[in-house]
Amino acid sequence: MRIRIVDAFTDRPFTGNPAGVMLLDAFPEDSWLQNVALEINHAETAFAHPLPEGGEADWALRWFTPATEVAMCGHATLATAHVLHTTGAHKGPVRFATRSGVLVAETAEDGTVTLDFPTAPLTAVDAPEGVAEALGAPVRAAFDTGPYVGDLLVELPDERTVRALRPDHKALTTHSERGIIATARAEDPAAGYDFVSRCFFPNVGIDEDAVTGSAHTALAPLWSQRLGRAALTGLQASPRSGLVRTEVRGARTLLSGRAVTVVEGELLV
Repeated sequence: MRIRIVDAFTDRPFTGNPAGVMLLDAFPEDSWLQNVALEINHAETAFAHPLPEGGEADWALRWFTPATEVAMCGHATLATAHVLHTTGAHKGPVRFATRSGVLVAETAEDGTVTLDFPTAPLTAVDAPEGVAEALGAPVRAAFDTGPYVGDLLVELPDERTVRALRPDHKALTTHSERGIIATARAEDPAAGYDFVSRCFFPNVGIDEDAVTGSAHTALAPLWSQRLGRAALTGLQASPRSGLVRTEVRGARTLLSGRAVTVVEGELLV
């Protein structure tokens, strides 16, 4: 069985967010999928298999971290669409049947993949007691991101504060279902991005995620409202870094980025 490692939300190897991708004939037992994801040991490994023609979706898609299955993953979906396109396994837009409903990915001639995801319903909340201490930074505002994303989104004073975060990951585990999204407006409007973020998900075995597509379904509506524009670019300021272009269309948010396959090999078990 072929397995590929794809760097997503980047056009350069060894940046962006790496994901494992396996195209299967059908899903085997969950324990096997989880063991493969643990062996690959990236933030997510995506498993997909084709569905019968004529249905509402073309491929079934699931995502696993090294510790658990997740309900939504943007970068591994982008990576899967990239593999389907570059290998010729699927032509044209692809509809994925997932735990978050049918998600559509379309690949342009230049290789840019655009994902059509549900917009996260943001609800302003009081910042939980202790979250600022766990992050090591003051929290300006906090938002619940709804059931699909399942994170606490916190706005920090500025970009420098986001970049300088050195959180207590163990302390963060008590503040949300999956983790914490920290964000701030970009300091330089000419820098090529409109807002920055970092994402910490210790509850699912990921202390810091490199580039998180699902988080941008919450970041996009927040900053679109603040900045008065539907189309924006977010920089996830992790050590690997990556850009996510976003466009809010009411209940749906488009996430766009590039991808690069860096490893292709054979799984022997």
